[in-house]
Amino acid sequence: MRKLVCYCALVLSISGYSQNASAIKSQVAHAIEELREFIAIPNDALNPDDIDNNILWLKRKFGDRGFNTAVLDTDNLPLFFAATPMEDAKPTLLIYMHFDGQSVDPSKWDQPNPYQTVLKKPVGGGFETVSFDAMEDDINYDWRLFGRSTSDDKGPIVMFLNAIDLLKKDGKDIPFNLKVILDGEEEKSSKPLPKAVKQYRELLEADFLLIADGPIHASERPTVVYGCRGIITMTLTTYGPIKPQHSGHYGNYAPNPGFQLAQLLSGMKDADGRVTIPGYYDGIELDENILEVLKSVPDSDEDIANKLQFKTSEKVGSFYQESLQYPSLNIRGLGSGWVGPQSRTIVPASATAELDLRLVPESDGTRLKNLVKRYISDQGYHVLDHIPSKLERRSHDKIVTVIEGSVTDAFRTDLDNPYGNFLVETLQNTFGKDVVRWRIMGGTVPIAPFINELKIPAFLVPMVNPDNNQHSPNENLKIGQLAYGIEALYAILSSSVE
Repeated sequence: MRKLVCYCALVLSISGYSQNASAIKSQVAHAIEELREFIAIPNDALNPDDIDNNILWLKRKFGDRGFNTAVLDTDNLPLFFAATPMEDAKPTLLIYMHFDGQSVDPSKWDQPNPYQTVLKKPVGGGFETVSFDAMEDDINYDWRLFGRSTSDDKGPIVMFLNAIDLLKKDGKDIPFNLKVILDGEEEKSSKPLPKAVKQYRELLEADFLLIADGPIHASERPTVVYGCRGIITMTLTTYGPIKPQHSGHYGNYAPNPGFQLAQLLSGMKDADGRVTIPGYYDGIELDENILEVLKSVPDSDEDIANKLQFKTSEKVGSFYQESLQYPSLNIRGLGSGWVGPQSRTIVPASATAELDLRLVPESDGTRLKNLVKRYISDQGYHVLDHIPSKLERRSHDKIVTVIEGSVTDAFRTDLDNPYGNFLVETLQNTFGKDVVRWRIMGGTVPIAPFINELKIPAFLVPMVNPDNNQHSPNENLKIGQLAYGIEALYAILSSSVE
């Protein structure tokens, strides 16, 4: 492993930003205009034309900065790749971001068009729209930009481009070979990515991987994340009569799939929220050193409970960060019959539960889903992967259909990795604040294929505000975070690795 030597190109200033506040603020003004232009190109991951239009924009913008660019074909939508000319003497940094976004329902947004960026300032407990002309004299870092993908993940792409601009203005030599891979299907689980990374392995070779995605810690301190949980989904459906039946005529007689499913699910966890399925938590050991790092994250369990409005947390781990070190079993949706004003006095024909299993590196996704299926079978259910036929219905008392999603693996880099130390020291020296070191975060990004295939360490360096509403209506990016991201990337990209 190369010895890492960090020097900081930027020093402290007001609010933790660079002493060269005017240069940063000027670059932020340019970044806002560029982000508005980028957001105006719809990027629904479900629409291939959207992805093609975004790639055209990316080719132009990266090309303007001197990057060589390529469009990498996959089994579905293409990836975008950009790189600086390679120099043998420099280490190579691979950066992953994504440019696709979640679908939007404009009726849920507090603006006419989620793809037209709106500027707002905080007022009381909400926000008030402000004309962009109001920024001519100054830029208020507390104001926000509202629009789809302002934070997830177009904002960080624009931060990177503008950090490159600022480095060139300052005449800084970038001591890295830079490779950038931008995903157009991250919001669709990036299913073509594992095969694509294998196919383009030589092109993607690097010394370490930086992922610019996700929010910084709620404390708003600089954050480095060493891992992300993986995920697999499962759909469980139980069956009653072939069609809904009158509950007066057939209640007490026709099997009720709602009760069957409720009983099946309730047995999967105990009263404290711990999974009861044998072997589910196997392989996980947390020593005192790990617990010390977990406890160093400035969380407040009381604040989390107050924010989410519950009295007592589940007992998978004794505090929030410890809970993230274990695989989860979550019911993300339930359905049977009709509810609310549409409710009817019937015995439902079926009941369905949507599950997601969040994975940690010690828990193989295929193994966990097989444990769940074995548990279901042990409860006397005949497990199918299809809707049962009449013969199957008449042959088995209890039937469940299980539809399995694909596995996205977890990843975690060692906390003492030298490249991680490099990132932590750079951010700490730049902003003058202790960096939050997150061993593993709860969310999932499709990074495991890079680690498994390229054999390199990976780190998330989040850039956006914690309350950004990603995936939801009124997604936003705090302008101060736009400045933070530009400065953070400037510092990282102007620090040397020897």
